[in-house]
Amino acid sequence: MSNDQSKPSVPNLKPGNYSDGHPLDDVHYLECKLILKPCGFTSARSFLEYGKLVKRAAAKFEIELIDKDVVIKPEIREVLFMDTADFRLYNNAYILRRRITYEDGFPVGDPEVVFKFRHPDLQAAAEQDVRPNFAGEYLIKFKAEALPLKDQIGGYRMLYSHNAQFGMSQIPEGDTMSMKLLARVFPALEAIKRSDEERVDFVNQAVVEEVLQPLGVLDFGKGLSAKCDCSLWRTRGDHHSLVGEFAFQCKFKRRDDIHEKTADRVKKFFIELQQIGHEWIQLGVTKTGAVYRLCGNPPQCHE
Repeated sequence: MSNDQSKPSVPNLKPGNYSDGHPLDDVHYLECKLILKPCGFTSARSFLEYGKLVKRAAAKFEIELIDKDVVIKPEIREVLFMDTADFRLYNNAYILRRRITYEDGFPVGDPEVVFKFRHPDLQAAAEQDVRPNFAGEYLIKFKAEALPLKDQIGGYRMLYSHNAQFGMSQIPEGDTMSMKLLARVFPALEAIKRSDEERVDFVNQAVVEEVLQPLGVLDFGKGLSAKCDCSLWRTRGDHHSLVGEFAFQCKFKRRDDIHEKTADRVKKFFIELQQIGHEWIQLGVTKTGAVYRLCGNPPQCHE
């Protein structure tokens, strides 16, 4: 996706294999994200106020926002990022995150671990083998992520996020903050590990509370639909608001499954929503980036 093309597109991936002969993963998701100023989200109902903008932008391109079953009941999740003291993971385009879901004030289920390599170059993202090294179950998600341009409203840029996700109970027993263990579980990290004694910690000691409100399902036509939601990230304890986000995600088996006219509709909707809701938009940041920048002196990154 680039701001001078007639439709969203992803570059062709050169064929290749990982060290065990497994073919390179290909993109099967398109996720579009708008990072929003957090000041507009002051109550659960304020998420639906942004939803009205979404519906207005969608209607302009004959996209239906199916929201009849939406209930105002935001989901609460806790998000933690792990990294070395010098942010070596993030500076090398890796992200290691843990997320816990809460229901009625209590954590439920197995905490979700996500290890990802996120980069603006598709080939570089594909060639990173993010598969964890253990006997348990995991899921690979390779996403093309569309974000606004860093310095102006009305365009878009692409990041490619190659993710492995699994329940925390799948990790082998041991010190989960030890780089020795992490490099064993995620072999890609071996190249940036400096010693077996090295440890990671929670980034900026921040515990992020994510407040997530589903807004419904966007029907783009030709069989392409996407759940959409709005969220607020704030630090737990002082409830300092970091960023908001509107996002929707489409899944496809093959890129050719997305009809050209439908792809063009997705692009125009994404740009229109930026334009009619420009006062909401926060440029030049991602949710992860906001956490890393909490204490100033932002790290170098590939976002």
